[in-house]
Amino acid sequence: MIGPATRNQSPVSRRDFARFLALSGSAFLAHPPLAWPTPLQQTPQHPDEKFWLSVREQFLMPPELGVLNAANLCPSPAPVLEAMYRSTKDVDADPSFDNRVKMSAGKEETRRLVAAFLRVTPEEIVLTRNTSEANNMVSSGLDLKSGDEVIVFADNHPSNNAAWTQKAARFGYVVTTINPPNPHPGPEYYLEAVRKAITARTRVLAFTHHTSTVGDVLPAKELCQIARERGVMTLIDGACTFGMADVDLSDIQPDFYSGSSHKWPCGPKEVGVLYISARVHGRVHPSIISAYPGALGISRTMEAMGQRDEPAIIGFGEALNFQTKIGRKAIEARSRALGQALMAGLRRLDGVKLWTHPDPSRSAAVVSFQPGSLDVSKLSAALYRNDRIGCATRGGADRPGIRFSPHIYNTMAEVDRSVAAIAKYMRQGI
Repeated sequence: MIGPATRNQSPVSRRDFARFLALSGSAFLAHPPLAWPTPLQQTPQHPDEKFWLSVREQFLMPPELGVLNAANLCPSPAPVLEAMYRSTKDVDADPSFDNRVKMSAGKEETRRLVAAFLRVTPEEIVLTRNTSEANNMVSSGLDLKSGDEVIVFADNHPSNNAAWTQKAARFGYVVTTINPPNPHPGPEYYLEAVRKAITARTRVLAFTHHTSTVGDVLPAKELCQIARERGVMTLIDGACTFGMADVDLSDIQPDFYSGSSHKWPCGPKEVGVLYISARVHGRVHPSIISAYPGALGISRTMEAMGQRDEPAIIGFGEALNFQTKIGRKAIEARSRALGQALMAGLRRLDGVKLWTHPDPSRSAAVVSFQPGSLDVSKLSAALYRNDRIGCATRGGADRPGIRFSPHIYNTMAEVDRSVAAIAKYMRQGI
């Protein structure tokens, strides 16, 4: 379902959808889409591997391809693709203002779904293009000046920290960076580090909930409480928790929280979210001023970005419906179980150095490791070419290696196959 204004449209036929895919590019001509899946079944009380295989069948990826890279980009399931196609076809068949009014209704339905997903109010939700844009709305929208301070963590996404640093150079405030050790030293380390770092000048604490570097999970609720007690605003980068973890912002109570549709929610590209707590609505200003704002609360001022891809926004709502049907607790448990299985297998391999802490209270579904002295770029290419396993790489001197980030469309068999492939290359080289 994609919102009240579009429910009565006739569904896309499988023939139309297959034809659309075939016309979308040579890749689809070379690799025809899979048969359209049966509807997603109800999640059992104790989901087994058979159930998760049925979830996998909702995605177009062929069975032999195992992509463990949710921290970068996730595929979208069939209901999301159909919702996007249906809405796109509607707009292109009749782009008049009179017809497109239903798209605004669909956008507002997605805002409602996002708010419910994060357990906040629609008046506190801004629909952005991605996490980076959401973070920049905060760093560009706050009145920070000479003498002020922003505290960040070194493991924040580079686009987040670079934005704070460049704007600090322009406006004269100071950015203080906390360098966390490896492996994850436990939540109290981070709490004490922030207590020591906050000064009378500190205005913002910006941190990542679940790091994309080595998968450290930070004590978000406690960090927000410390900052709030000191009068400091908090920005949580939730790119690797939104859609993976059962996030409850009413409990965590940050001032800002950002996320992307194209990662763990398995939604369309170029759609994201920025939560702005009602208590700070008067402290943040828009950095883009154009047409077509949102209809509620802070979106009226922060979301006037001009023409948007509303079918993608509607598809985002369908992605949240898909995850809600599976169950957020079930999704988090599954993602964590896949991460734990990966770490257990990798820890048995001689020469592999695991950067991610195996304690489930300190990590979740991002697993980073150094595969001995193997060239990680060549290893990544070999994994994809020979073993049909997709992953990410980390170069440089800061915890280099391979990063696996599995999600609900991955199987335990793919985890076993990935560990076996790493073991093979560790033995024989590339």
